[in-house]
Amino acid sequence: MRVVFMGTPDFAVPTLMEIIGQGHEVVAVYTQPPRPAGRGQAERRSPVHEAAAGFGLTVLTPQSFRDEETQAGFAAHEADVAVVVAYGQLLPQAVLDTPAEGCLNLHASLLPRWRGAAPIQRAIMAGDASTGVMVMRMEAGLDTGPVAMTERVEIGPDETAGQLHDRLMRLGADLMGRALAALSRGALSFQEQHGETIYAKKIEKAEARIDWNRPAQEVHNHIRGLSPFPGAWFETVLGGKTERIKVLRSALAQGSGEPGTVLDDALTIACGDGAVCLVELQRAGKGAMAADAFLRGTAIQKDSQLN
Repeated sequence: MRVVFMGTPDFAVPTLMEIIGQGHEVVAVYTQPPRPAGRGQAERRSPVHEAAAGFGLTVLTPQSFRDEETQAGFAAHEADVAVVVAYGQLLPQAVLDTPAEGCLNLHASLLPRWRGAAPIQRAIMAGDASTGVMVMRMEAGLDTGPVAMTERVEIGPDETAGQLHDRLMRLGADLMGRALAALSRGALSFQEQHGETIYAKKIEKAEARIDWNRPAQEVHNHIRGLSPFPGAWFETVLGGKTERIKVLRSALAQGSGEPGTVLDDALTIACGDGAVCLVELQRAGKGAMAADAFLRGTAIQKDSQLN
């Protein structure tokens, strides 16, 4: 099949590789334009851009699809289907209607639960026991289209968003590969979404601060749902200065006390109900480290208060 691929982050790369590996003709790859990144703010190409360039594919980086010239260029590829994975732009109806078989989207949730920008993080933060990936036909609405194929997975009690992201990334690539194989045989069918609609809004910076007044299970879900990015954080005084510390992994623990109180010498912290043990942390400008290594260079005393 003639395929236009549209994606940007690491999550989308395995799907592109699967499509190439199946022998489909990738006539063009659309991705977000290079962005300033790192301390030097040099422009950096997206992971999809790098992968596509490595295969010598045509890579296009329009700022939007609102203008007629960009839409005409898209139509000129004469694609059978467009595959969209975390592209990062809204596509107008004129673009969605262009490929003969429409546009297929890979979404990392069990729709209609967690439509939107941050489905993996929101599922963990909400304490969901399961999630999945779905192949759907795109419509103008946000993740509203009918679903063709689904792969469901259980979420581990201590699994982080980063770990779940990597699992779903691989499952999603396989699922889209199977969907395209079925489409090429004329055997891909769709069903409308059913169930309660919940939106996975973008993670705001202010959300990342840990609220120790919440129950331990919610604090734990908050930490793992924001790991590794943007990273849940607290503040404490170190060396006479207030410092922000990210928590990348935690575990439920025994204990109680005033929320935010350090209960022992192993970083067990009291919550509104119960306690959590901080397992992996990161100081500003430093690498992630296990709690015992962190404590060797950082004095957070028992009975001190985290904010």
